[in-house]
Amino acid sequence: METRHLRYFVAVAEERHFGRAAQRLHMAQPPLSQQIKQLEEQLGTPLFERTTRKVELTPAGELLLERGRRILADLEELESDVVQVGRGAAGVLRVGLAGSATYRLLPPLVQRARTEMPGLRLTVRGEMLTPQMVGDLEEGRLDVAVLRPPVDSPEVELHYLEHDELVAALPADSPWAQRDALELAELAGEPFVGYPAPSVVTRIFREACRREGFIPRVVQEAAETSTLLALVAAGMGIALVPITTSGFALQGIVFRPVREAPSVDLAVAWRRGGKTPLVQRFVRLVDTVPLPPEATPAVVPSPPSPHP
Repeated sequence: METRHLRYFVAVAEERHFGRAAQRLHMAQPPLSQQIKQLEEQLGTPLFERTTRKVELTPAGELLLERGRRILADLEELESDVVQVGRGAAGVLRVGLAGSATYRLLPPLVQRARTEMPGLRLTVRGEMLTPQMVGDLEEGRLDVAVLRPPVDSPEVELHYLEHDELVAALPADSPWAQRDALELAELAGEPFVGYPAPSVVTRIFREACRREGFIPRVVQEAAETSTLLALVAAGMGIALVPITTSGFALQGIVFRPVREAPSVDLAVAWRRGGKTPLVQRFVRLVDTVPLPPEATPAVVPSPPSPHP
């Protein structure tokens, strides 16, 4: 299969129309139709179901579209990286960061990288969940990641950085915000907002709730920490987030310690066998970068009544 065939196929699959795809590709429709026919003959299976009124993908076409988009994106990224190195960059690193680590670690990390690894081009993807980063490391889409263990993959190696306690992010007008600290069990009836189920933070949070004898009532999920905190500020519910997140300034939120809340780890990860000299230098850099002090959740004096 040639790259041009793949580009032609993706255009037709996304447009669901040969004429529009031909216009998008700046070519005539008959040659495009012929190229798609050649691709189907080469693969030995139809990719489209054609009628006089519409063009739909077959199951084989759906698979090729999903993976073809990924291949074309990888090729575009590769081309860009080669051009950057050719222009004098010392190397290119694709870095993924967990949501809370994005806010606390990214600014000092980029500053140190610019000083100690001049010429390095960083491609940074923030607000990622651990399962997504592990998959991207395994498939070679990321070179290194700062994520939340545990990691269930023999293809990924870890170097642990620190432990972060989970704290409660609360709407500022919540009665619970008047407390110095909270007990996890007393939040059993409250609505929660949280990360999606695959998130390591969610798994640890749910296990802590189970030990306290309840199943949390999660009313909304968000993959990005910024969105999660915005939902808290809107009064949708309470969130348990790493304490490093409390440094993210957002009006309408207060953070409170939770006595039975567990901690979550932070680690730098890379693909087994993929620790190139550039990755090694970057891992050492992450391990020694001076992090800003953890924000301590503001404390409001407790009211006379012990419960809201």
